[in-house]
Amino acid sequence: MSFASPSDKAINGAAFRFGVVAARFNEELVDGLLVRLEKTLTAAGVQPARVELVRVPGSHEVPWAAQRLAASRRFDCVVALGVLIGGDTNHHEMVGESVSHALQSVALATGVPVINGVIVTENLTQARARCTGRIDRGSEFARAALEMAALKRRLGGKKS
Repeated sequence: MSFASPSDKAINGAAFRFGVVAARFNEELVDGLLVRLEKTLTAAGVQPARVELVRVPGSHEVPWAAQRLAASRRFDCVVALGVLIGGDTNHHEMVGESVSHALQSVALATGVPVINGVIVTENLTQARARCTGRIDRGSEFARAALEMAALKRRLGGKKS
């Protein structure tokens, strides 16, 4: 992921509804993403009651729950959160690639934008920097969700 984030767009999110799927594996780190995501959505005018959170065991289960939320047609955008950290094998890369493809398939099949907020890192230090440290990926995911929700409304599709 690049460090050159898009410039912020001022978007009033009060009218939008968001579904959020968050893995429980690496829960402290995922919760760091979630706190920052919620803070940014709230700052944009999204009321907490307009954000539905679903927890799943791990990142590999995130796409299934994201698909269910998107298929419900109740949300302007779905955000998927998880953290995959490298170990002795490349399992984290295989899961990350699988999840990424699945989330994109959900978005294309349902017409509901899905923000891939599943972080894949080589080590715990990188994960902490992105989830609870200086690299605020949670807020970036929230800003992307706001922008895509607004775009979905502008380009058409069921309004929530």
